[in-house]
Order: sequence, then C-alpha cells, then structure tokens
Amino acid sequence: MKIVAADVIVTSPDRNFVTLKITTDEGLTGLGDGTLNGRELSVASYLRDHVVPLLIGRDPHRIEDTWQFLYRSAYWRRGPVTMAAIAAVDVALWDIKAKAAGMPLYQLLGGASRTGIMAYGHASGRDLPELFDSIRRHLDEGFRSIRVQTSVPGINAVYGVATQPSADGKRYDYEPAQRTPLPAEEDWDTRAYLRHLPGVFEAVRNEFGPELPLLHDGHHRMTPIQAAKLGKALEPYDLFWLEDCTPAENQEALRLVRRHTTTPLAIGEVFNTVWDYQTLIREQLIDYVRSAVTHTGGITAMRKLLDYAAQYQIKSGIHGPTDISPVGMAAALHLDLAIHNFGIQEYMRHGALTDEVFRQSFTFTDGYLHPGEQPGLGVELDEAAAAKFPYVPAYLPFNRLKDGTVHDW
Repeated sequence: MKIVAADVIVTSPDRNFVTLKITTDEGLTGLGDGTLNGRELSVASYLRDHVVPLLIGRDPHRIEDTWQFLYRSAYWRRGPVTMAAIAAVDVALWDIKAKAAGMPLYQLLGGASRTGIMAYGHASGRDLPELFDSIRRHLDEGFRSIRVQTSVPGINAVYGVATQPSADGKRYDYEPAQRTPLPAEEDWDTRAYLRHLPGVFEAVRNEFGPELPLLHDGHHRMTPIQAAKLGKALEPYDLFWLEDCTPAENQEALRLVRRHTTTPLAIGEVFNTVWDYQTLIREQLIDYVRSAVTHTGGITAMRKLLDYAAQYQIKSGIHGPTDISPVGMAAALHLDLAIHNFGIQEYMRHGALTDEVFRQSFTFTDGYLHPGEQPGLGVELDEAAAAKFPYVPAYLPFNRLKDGTVHDW
C-alpha cells in the first residue's frame, strides 16, 4: 500500500479547523486533526508546503518510521506548529491502519481497558445563582464531573465564563477565539481572584454536596507562590484537580506548589512533547497530563508520554475543548479507552454546523464517552459541507493588569 494523495482542508463551521486527509492506492483514507487555535493557517501551510510532498509514495503502515522521519528530518524540532502537523499525519495513518484491519482504532492499541470514558463538563456563571443553574444543567445533560469557572468582582471578563459578553457575541467558553480583526483585550487582578474563588467552591460544596467531582482551571495566571496559596485554600473543598495553576514552562516552579498543597494538579494543555514534562513526571510534581493528541505529535507520541507517566502513577486528562476537532477528539477517546492510567476526559460539545461537517460515531451516555465500533477513528469528513464554511480570521483574547502590563490569559 502507498500514499497517493494528502489534502489539507481548512473549514470554519462554528470555528476554524485544519484537517489532513491521506488517501492510499487501495482507496483507504485517513483523517488527522491539525488545528492550532488562533494560528490555524500556520499549520495548514506547514502541512501543505512542507509535509505533504514527503508523504507521497510512502507506506502508510510505517507509522513509527514516518513519525521519526517528520520529527528528525526537519532539524528544527518541537513547537506547536510542527507537532500539530506531525499529529495530523500520525492520526491519519492510524485511521488508515485500523480501517485496513477492519477494527476500531482502540483495538490496535491493545483493546479496551474500561467500558466507558468518564468526562467532565464546563459549568460557569457570573454569580452564584447563575453558576448553580449551569451546574444543574450539566448534571441534567448527564455529566458526573464538573469544571467550575466564575466571574470575579472587579474584573470585566474572565476566561471560561459562558454568559459574560464577548467581542463577537459568541458563547465565551465554547469559542474563546473570537472572530475579530485584532485580539480582544481583557483585564486581570490575581489578588481579587484569590480572595473570591475559595468562597465560590465553599458555596458549591454546600449546594451540591461532597461527592460531585469538581475541577477548576487557573489558566496559567498565577505565580508559583500564588498557585500554592490557592491550592492550599481549596483543600477543604476536595477538588478533583486544579489545572494550569502557573505557567509550567519553568518545570521546577511546581516544586514550590507541591510543597504547600495536596490539591491534585493538572498541567500541560500548551505542552507539545514529552520533554515539557520530563521534570514534572520524574519528580511527581503533577497528577494529570493535560496534553492534546492534536498538539503533542499524535497517538504515537501521546501513548509514549502516558506510558512514561504511568510509571509514576500519574494519569491522563487529555485536552478536549471545541478547538480540538471531532477527528482529534475521536483520537483521544480511542487512546483513553486503551491506556491503563486513564484519569478523565475533557468534553465540550461541538456545534450543529461542526457536526454537519464531521460525522462522528462516538457517544456520550450517563457521563461516559465511547469512541464507537466503526473501523478506524469513526469520523468521516463531508467535504462538500466543509467547503460551505471558509476560513475566518480569529484570535484568542489577551490580558492586561490594571497598570497596563500584558499578563497571561
């Protein structure tokens, strides 16, 4: 079998997606997700102009060899653009291999280690009554684990709060990359946030009891000592995890956080290789790996990363917002089902237009996801529908402090 074509498809139903479609001389096709939120065209160009010519004529079954070739032959390694492009190729090749075998992909990864994949939903509100209503809606939809995000008095806009206004009128936590000519500017005050948040979790626990798993995303906005302070303050409310409490490019910073709190820590949605985790995993400074299959070199790389984490009893918490396409989401679910050290899966429902373009076999029932039993990934791309939604420029917001300093968003 040989690769005879590789097409890069950019479409924007609900939001922008980059999809790689690989075709073989036997008529099998595979899909890979190369979406990089707010920088989609950089990956599309990397694929179309640099990677696709290298694929024609290759054996699609040689997945490991192709991965190593794309990673090492460029000389310039790592980075989100490179790794998203490699992920698109890798996932598409796994899709082809599983279709050739006539099996759902998870069977080629060792088979199922569980019957379903626990997912968490995203509740938010500008005040406690609105937040409580959002939690109840998510429970009614079947979610059994809930991420809690809230507005903060004195701050106009906070990441993850759906009902606050955004520059383009979209639901904020479902599409933070806003379709505006320039990035939207938001404000931030860490001291106000640290004062407000523990009281929110106290109220949520009082309302919904001790059993409901609760998560929270700090979104990289705290220094290590601030993160340690928050983790300690949230200990009475028994969080499932505190996510991205501080920018973890400085991996050693997590030593300080770990010394001061037993709140579980999840890190890594902006990471893209195992090297970003080396200290964090070896020194057991985190509890959950948050990388996305789409941004971390695909299934081949993520499986190795999670096997490394398993040696230290660290579990998966794969990134799964709506800027991961249904193709990338399906790849994550097949991996979730197969690995032993699964923790939880982030899940945000895609919009109706996205579902029109990407036909999916995965299901969500009683709080659990399953990738389905179709051969391959179980996702098909309707190219005619995709063509109806051309790319629209979009940017993620950014933060400034009260004195005008640019801050982590």
